[in-house]
Amino acid sequence: MTQGFAFELGAVDGQARTGVIRTPRGEVRTPAFMPVGTAATVKAMMPESVRETGADILLGNTYHLMLRPTAERIDALGGLHRFMNWDRPILTDSGGFQVMSLAGLRKLTEAGVTFKSHIDGSKHELTPERSMEIQRLLGSDIVMCFDECPALPASDEEVARAMRLSMRWAARSKDAFGDRPGHALFGIMQGGVTQELREESAKALVDIGFDGYAVGGLAVGEGQAAMFGVLDYATGYLPDDKPRYLMGVGKPDDIVGAVKRGVDMMDCVLPSRSGRTGQAFTRRGVLNFKNARHQDDPRPLDEACTCPACRNYSRAYLHHVLRSQEIISSMLLTWHNLHYYQEIMDGMRGAIAEGRFGKWEAEFHAMRAEGDIAPL
Repeated sequence: MTQGFAFELGAVDGQARTGVIRTPRGEVRTPAFMPVGTAATVKAMMPESVRETGADILLGNTYHLMLRPTAERIDALGGLHRFMNWDRPILTDSGGFQVMSLAGLRKLTEAGVTFKSHIDGSKHELTPERSMEIQRLLGSDIVMCFDECPALPASDEEVARAMRLSMRWAARSKDAFGDRPGHALFGIMQGGVTQELREESAKALVDIGFDGYAVGGLAVGEGQAAMFGVLDYATGYLPDDKPRYLMGVGKPDDIVGAVKRGVDMMDCVLPSRSGRTGQAFTRRGVLNFKNARHQDDPRPLDEACTCPACRNYSRAYLHHVLRSQEIISSMLLTWHNLHYYQEIMDGMRGAIAEGRFGKWEAEFHAMRAEGDIAPL
């Protein structure tokens, strides 16, 4: 375990579990949802507002930051925490997922990936060593190994090839990461939806040895049932005494299902992206504020929610500012969505600690099945 970084397992209820990740920059309560700050900002939110929602940790994006403003510039300006005014833990992804998404703009070799920037067409190379260097320059607290994440569906041969390349890259990432007290390195399990490949990947990662382990290569087109099917066994291949991170997930019911299956950490752009497009997640499902049904409704978005959007504004107002394309619409709906996601995490932590996660989960699904309260 990296000096200055620790994971303390708490209560366990079925496969669901609570814990605390301890870092020099603060503690992260698990299960944890990490808002995504792609370009050193959670879109439409001030850092202090993100913290008010209950977030303990943010995610930054290596690919986007290496291109603009560059990792070297961020380092010269004091590191990512100072640059974006967030003094708590930051996890950065490796850039692998974004690079692999650049169909037609990249070339993959054993060494790494060469690609053209989606911004200006400039050429770049990303290798395990360069990914570790960029994340060191950013100063992230939790660093992710460089990996290849093939989109699904893909052939078994392609998934196996990508997984085994990712395991070789994981070993190189570990070597390049070196000894960095207070900073942690997570390995990433790959293998698609094939159990044998997932088991092989997990064994390879555990043999290398990491501070935490991610389940990658899910939420990339396989569907929720297949994702849960993988999680039913995948978390069991990972050490109990290390945090488990499911990358890029997801909708509220995805998150609850993942925690039920032993996941400790998640991230997704969905709550902030949906806020910018007029969608609000609530206990009773998703509301679309483009819908005219809200234009004369004086009630709050969610009467039980304590976020600023629900405390101070009506559904009619939220509909109006969205249709008028006012910036406050993105601000309020994003705040609400992030608040709701953190409320889910807090509810699950409490339920697991008290041994009533099954009851909490049943109530969560029952409430959503009821749907939104009827319009006036």
